[in-house]
Amino acid sequence: MKIKFTLIFVMILFLISLQAQNFNDALRLSTPGLGSSARTLGMGNAFTAVGDDFSATIFNPAGLGLIKTLEFSGGIGHVSFNNDASFFNTNTKTDISNTSLRQAGFVFPFPTVRGSMVFAIGYNKLKDFNRSVKFDGFNNGNNSYIQDLTSVNDDIAYNLGLSYPLYDNSANYLKDTTRINGMLNQSGTILEEGGIGAWALSGAVEAAPDFYVGATLNLFSGSYKRDREYYEDDTQNKYGANFLLDPNEPITADFNTFYLNDIIEWDISGWDFKVGFLYNIKDIARVGASVKFPTMFTLKEQYYVRGASYFANDGGYDVDPAVNDEYEYDINTPYEFTGGGSINIYSLIVSAEAQVIDYTEMEFTDGLPKSYTSDKNKEIKDIFRTVLNLRAGLEYNVPVGNIRLRGGFIYHPSPFDRDPTDFDKKYLTGGIGFIASSRVAVDVGYAYGWWKNIGDNYSFNVSRTYQDINQHNFILSIGYRF
Repeated sequence: MKIKFTLIFVMILFLISLQAQNFNDALRLSTPGLGSSARTLGMGNAFTAVGDDFSATIFNPAGLGLIKTLEFSGGIGHVSFNNDASFFNTNTKTDISNTSLRQAGFVFPFPTVRGSMVFAIGYNKLKDFNRSVKFDGFNNGNNSYIQDLTSVNDDIAYNLGLSYPLYDNSANYLKDTTRINGMLNQSGTILEEGGIGAWALSGAVEAAPDFYVGATLNLFSGSYKRDREYYEDDTQNKYGANFLLDPNEPITADFNTFYLNDIIEWDISGWDFKVGFLYNIKDIARVGASVKFPTMFTLKEQYYVRGASYFANDGGYDVDPAVNDEYEYDINTPYEFTGGGSINIYSLIVSAEAQVIDYTEMEFTDGLPKSYTSDKNKEIKDIFRTVLNLRAGLEYNVPVGNIRLRGGFIYHPSPFDRDPTDFDKKYLTGGIGFIASSRVAVDVGYAYGWWKNIGDNYSFNVSRTYQDINQHNFILSIGYRF
């Protein structure tokens, strides 16, 4: 029976948890979402120079100054994420979906002698984290996750009978080694769930004739969970009945399966601030711009890991320490600079905008060891770049029937330096609005997105999934003017 050194094992788990905090965590929090309103989604989120409903709290708070009556906006949304992953020439499809409240907010115009003063308060769902990938294929290379864990003397491989220690002639410990040398079937599933919403406190004033300025304070809360299950199986019986993975442990003959399950959970809080302006040119054209200051996120993270190994005759080991240690650390997102314009002619609104985000400004701040934080921030500056996001949309008021038709396009380049254009996110959007009465409006918005992605199970490009992703977003919104 193998002896478990509890103190060393807990230290190793701590290091594994730290390794889980990387540039992907910062990117997850920094990538813009698709908004929370059916109207804005249908118009490709090109709303910075439109901004005359509650969604202005997200895109350009100065647009609130255009609103003349008290109004309520609410909506629900559904997101479907589909992933077709290629792994060693084997394709596996998976999907995940979620329905949630997208928006609920009030806009309050205040009487003024001249100009306007408008305040808004409410909730916006800003980010969805629902993702999934499955893979299953035979890796005929001389590499494996078992070897990767052993190379850093990870105690999980040792406690599962997959590696054993080496000593010098004086019985001094040198390192761990394993007799596994690749040629295993690898499979697994990664499920991600959660999202971020914000309570928005906004206001706008008409600072000069037809010139509006506004600001939004967002208070964030949300959650994230990643649940990964990973298997390595000796499907070709390379490590058979006469092959001991640990020469001193007869139970390690005839290796069958290695299993690892690790779960990360976040409790997310944070805040940010956005300012903007909008100039209304004779109700024919509008020009707008906004600046979103870095979001200050605080993450309370729990980490759990379980491993198991299976040999012939149901022999094996199980590592289930029920680790639920909590770590708290901070991540700051980059500035976002957005500018755009819109034209309203003959019942047709055409809008376009551009947004600049420098992803090298993402950073880990407090809560993690300083040397680790420094290394991760240097890595962010090495592998990311500045991007120019483009969005365009239109809205046509049908002369009869109180119907509005919408369409749009969203283009968000990959933030990774030197990524090919296949990795850029593209969305085609559309929508329709019904004005049920002088007070009630019902809107439906839809976006279809597509892009490619890759994922490494360990090391670099030796156990990689090539992912073909598409996403469907639906939002149903209702607006009521009092």
